[in-house]
Amino acid sequence: MSSSITRRLPIAADVQPGGGTHFRVWAPRPKQVALVIHDAPGDREVPLEREADGYYSAYVADATAGTRYRYRLDGQLFADPASRHQPEGPFGPSEVVDAGTYTWRHASPRRTPLGAQVIYEMHIGTFTAEGTWAAAMERLPGLAEIGITTLEVMPVSEFPGRFGWGYDGVFPFAPTRLYGSPDDFRAFIDAAHELGLWVILDVVYNHLGPHGCVFAQYGSEHFSKDYP
Repeated sequence: MSSSITRRLPIAADVQPGGGTHFRVWAPRPKQVALVIHDAPGDREVPLEREADGYYSAYVADATAGTRYRYRLDGQLFADPASRHQPEGPFGPSEVVDAGTYTWRHASPRRTPLGAQVIYEMHIGTFTAEGTWAAAMERLPGLAEIGITTLEVMPVSEFPGRFGWGYDGVFPFAPTRLYGSPDDFRAFIDAAHELGLWVILDVVYNHLGPHGCVFAQYGSEHFSKDYP
């Protein structure tokens, strides 16, 4: 790996401060791994450098936020298991996200003692008729008025189909495109902070939906063998 590469995360597509994107994936299972960049009008394959312990990586100078990509594993295309955004759903390509471009307007609220917390668990897909971050954001003042201090957002990871119940997510790092963009999620949190509301995320790392999950294609070590 070049000394000029600055990684903030051990895996996933990481936009570089000086331009370009560094891709890194953990794929100990397949024998052949390549990066496929989806450019109009066609695709191009980028060879990956093999690292120790099953990791592969590559720097792509012209890949930026919005670039769509997948990995070719032994001839088959799969989305990045550490994808930050799946704009076409679980079976489509992953999209490079630059988390550093959003301008936060409000800091976290002043800490509330645990005994004084009033937690509201929210399912974004059913909280409003629209089922989006933007629509839910419009309802936040009402929650603050009745004394809610913390929003516990149900799992929001990408899932197959039109409606998810929270525990069928298949991309734990990618908020579902059905609720909006990653920046829409950030705007929701920003608006909550403006009203003095904390936001915590309900996470279920022991649950992966059965349809659209790619982890087994990259490595069986993702799963425990202790339980049938």
